[in-house]
Amino acid sequence: MSDYRVLVVEDSPTMSQLLKFTLRRIKGLEVVTASDGVDGLKKLANAKYDLVLTDINMPLMDGLKLIGLVRGDGNGTNKSVPIVIITTEGEDDARREGLALGATSYITKPINSREVIDTVMKCLGAA
Repeated sequence: MSDYRVLVVEDSPTMSQLLKFTLRRIKGLEVVTASDGVDGLKKLANAKYDLVLTDINMPLMDGLKLIGLVRGDGNGTNKSVPIVIITTEGEDDARREGLALGATSYITKPINSREVIDTVMKCLGAA
């Protein structure tokens, strides 16, 4: 059994695999992936997660909409779960909006494995 469950919401299969590979280096971490915000919302509705990492630019539902829906969750199941935005540097407005919506932190692309691990550990209170 894992100590923590992390949901990675990322539409790029390559980036999703890279994040999954990076997160595997953290002992006791179970990583679940979702291909977009709609898929992520479904997975959040069906299971409890300790952390969510989400891209901003995705089809169907972007990361900002996902953050808004999770933070506005009426039943509160995932309302307080830490959310880390994974974004490109050119998206300062979107990043600010994400933090204003309730994101805990952000990481810029291209990702740095050490930064991802440090941010995840900090958000999980395991740093």
